[in-house]
Amino acid sequence: MTSKTERRNQPVLALHVPEPDARPGDEVDFSHITIPAAGSVRRPDVAAPASETHELVYSLVRVLDDEGKAVGPWDPRLDADTLRRMLRDMMLLRVFDDRMYRAQRQGKTSFYMKSTGEEAVGVAAAYALHRDDMCFPTYRQSGLLIARDYPLYDMMCQIYSNSGDKLKGRQLPIMYSDRAHGYFSISGNLGTQFPQAVGWAMASAIKGDSRIAATWIGDGASAEGDFHAAVTFAGVYRAPVILNIVNNQWAISTFSGIAGAELTTFAARAVGYGIAGLRVDGNDPLAVYAATRWAADRARANLGPTLIEMFTYRVEGHSTSDDPTAYRPANAGKSWPLGDPVERLRRHLEGLGEWDEERNAKLLEELGAEVRTAQKEAEKLGTLGNDPNLDVASMFDDVFEEMPWHLKEQRELALAEVEAKRR
Repeated sequence: MTSKTERRNQPVLALHVPEPDARPGDEVDFSHITIPAAGSVRRPDVAAPASETHELVYSLVRVLDDEGKAVGPWDPRLDADTLRRMLRDMMLLRVFDDRMYRAQRQGKTSFYMKSTGEEAVGVAAAYALHRDDMCFPTYRQSGLLIARDYPLYDMMCQIYSNSGDKLKGRQLPIMYSDRAHGYFSISGNLGTQFPQAVGWAMASAIKGDSRIAATWIGDGASAEGDFHAAVTFAGVYRAPVILNIVNNQWAISTFSGIAGAELTTFAARAVGYGIAGLRVDGNDPLAVYAATRWAADRARANLGPTLIEMFTYRVEGHSTSDDPTAYRPANAGKSWPLGDPVERLRRHLEGLGEWDEERNAKLLEELGAEVRTAQKEAEKLGTLGNDPNLDVASMFDDVFEEMPWHLKEQRELALAEVEAKRR
C-alpha cells in the first residue's frame, strides 16, 4: 500500500468541466468551427462497407455553396416542383411556429417549442423517406408531419388540449402522435425514441416488411443509456433504421460539450459500433435530403443502420419556458456560420430561375392565411382550460382493460360534479 508520504510528489488530480466558448455578454465566436467547401466530401456507394464511411464522420456533407448552387457528388438533383414543395413546407412550419408561440404567450396553451433554424432536419428528411416509413421524432421534428400533409387543425387542437385533441389531453403540447402518418408518439422522457425505433425496425425485418424506421435525438440526450443500448442492437442485428443525432449545440441550458462534443464529433460514435456514419450540414436542405436518402437506400438493402449527425443550431430557446440569454450570448443564432435553411433553399431556387421575391411574398401571405384559418377553427372548440365541451370523465378511459371499482367511483363523482356545474 502506498503511503501519503510516498504520494507527496505525485501530481494532484483535477477534473475537467467543459465550458462553452461564450457566455451572456460575450461576443459570439464560431471561428473554431471547420466548414469544408460544399461538394468537397466524397459520396460512398450505398453498398460500401460501413468502414468506408468512417472518415466522413469528421467532415461535413454539404451540397449548397455560398451562392446557393448545388455542387458535388451529394447533389440529389431534385426537380423544381419538389424543391418548391420543400420550401413551402419549411416556410409553413416557421409561420405555424410563430403563430403558436404567440398563442402560448397569450395563455392559450401551457408551453410550446419552436423549430426555428432546424426546419430542414424534419422537412427534407420527410421527402427522402417513404410516407409509410415510421418516424420516431423529438419535439422539434414537427416538419415531418407538415411534409406529410397532417392537418394544422389537428396539430392545434393537440396544442390547446381541447375536445378536438385526438390524444384526449394525455400528451404535452406539441407531442403529437399519428400512426397513419408514420409519426410515433413523442415521449417527454428523452432518449426513449431510439430503442423504440430500433425495436420497430427489427420487428419490420422479422415480419418481412419493406418499411424502415428513422429516429432523431438531441445532442444532450445522446449521452443517455437508451442511446447506447439502441445503437448496439441496431448494429448487431443490422436493423433497417436511420439514427439521427440533431446537434443543435445546446440541450435545455447545457452546451453540447457536456455530452461529449469537445472529445470528437457525434457522428464519430458510429465508428465504435461498427456502423455507417455521416456528418451533415443540417441547415442545408439538399444535404439533409441526400444523406437521408442514402441511409434509407442502405437500410432497404439490408445493409444495416446509419448514424447521422445533423450539425445545426438551436436559434431560439429550448421552449417557451426557457430564456437562452441567461446562458449564451443574445442573438447567437443569427451568427451561425451555416446560415438559415429556409433562406438557403430559397436562394437556390432563385438561382435556378424557379423562384422570385414576388412569388415568395405571395406564398408567405397564403401560408399566413392558412394558419390563421386553422387557428380560428381550432379555437372554436376552446383553448387550454377554456373548453366547455371537455369530457372530464374521459381521463378514466383507456387506462385499464377492466376499470377497478375505486376508479369507477371516482368517475361517477367527476360526472356528478360536471352535471352540477351545468345546472
